[in-house]
Amino acid sequence: MLFRLYGVKYTKFNKKKWFPLITNEKINTFIDKIPPAPKALRATLLFLNSGELIKAAQIAQTDLALKAYLKNIVNKPIYGFKTEVSEVSQIFGILGVSSSQQTVYNYMMTLLSPKTWELFHLRESTFHELQAKLSRGWKRILQHLNIDDVDIESAITLLPASIIVAEALFAEKKEDVILLRSVKNLDYNTILSRLCGLDLFDICEKISTKWEMSPKIAQIVQASSGFKASQDKELNTLGKWMHLLLFYELSQAMFIEASLNDFIEFQLDYVGEIYEDFAQLMEIS
Repeated sequence: MLFRLYGVKYTKFNKKKWFPLITNEKINTFIDKIPPAPKALRATLLFLNSGELIKAAQIAQTDLALKAYLKNIVNKPIYGFKTEVSEVSQIFGILGVSSSQQTVYNYMMTLLSPKTWELFHLRESTFHELQAKLSRGWKRILQHLNIDDVDIESAITLLPASIIVAEALFAEKKEDVILLRSVKNLDYNTILSRLCGLDLFDICEKISTKWEMSPKIAQIVQASSGFKASQDKELNTLGKWMHLLLFYELSQAMFIEASLNDFIEFQLDYVGEIYEDFAQLMEIS
C-alpha cells in the first residue's frame, strides 16, 4: 500500500448530549462572515467569472494586499516559475482564468483565517502551504482528466475554507473538544458532527452555497468524503480523485502535526479503481 493511514481509532460515541451543542444559527453566523468583500475583490471575481483577465488584473492591481498575496503565492517553488512574477497581469496571464479565480478564492480565506489558531497547530505560512498544495494538485488532476471547468477547479478552495470555520466552531467549545479527544479518542470530523450535526464536508457545501457555486460542486466535495457518493458517475469520479488528493496532502508531516489529517478517513475500496493512476500522477513511490 502506498499510503499509510494516519489517525486515531474510532470509538463508539455515547449519544447522550452531555455537552452543549452548537446551534445551526451559530454555524450560519460563522458562514456569513465568509467574504466576498471588499469591493475590489468582488469586482476582480466578477471579471474573472466573465473571463476578462485584463480587466480583472487592473482591478486587482489596486488592492495592495491582494497583489502581495498573489505575488507571494505564485512565486512559491511549488509553482515552478524560474523568474519572479510580480505584476498581476502577468500572474493572471500565466495562471489563466480558472487558476486565477481559485487563487483569489484562496486569498478570501486569508481575510477570514484567525491570527492565532486555537486548536489546530497552524501558522499563516502553513495554511498558505496547504492552499497551494491542494490547488496545484487539483489542477494537475483536472489536466490529467482533460477537464477545463472554472467552477470545478475552484471546488478545492472549499476545504481550507471549511477548516477555518471548524477552527472557529471548535474554539467556542475548546474544553469539550479536548475532553472528547482525550477520553473518547474521537477524530475531529466525528466531534464536529456531534457538536453541530455537520461534518467538514457539510460545511464545504454550505460555503459553496454562500459563494453561489454550481450545485455540482457540493456533490463533488461531499463525494470526496468517501462516504457520500454522488449519483452522477462523472461527479462521483471527481470526488474519488479529490478524496485521494485530500488524504495524500493531509498525510504530509506538517499537516499531521496540525491534526488536519484527522478529518479524512482513507477509503481504499472507494477509490481502488483510480488508486494506481493517482499514485503515478503524483509520482508516489
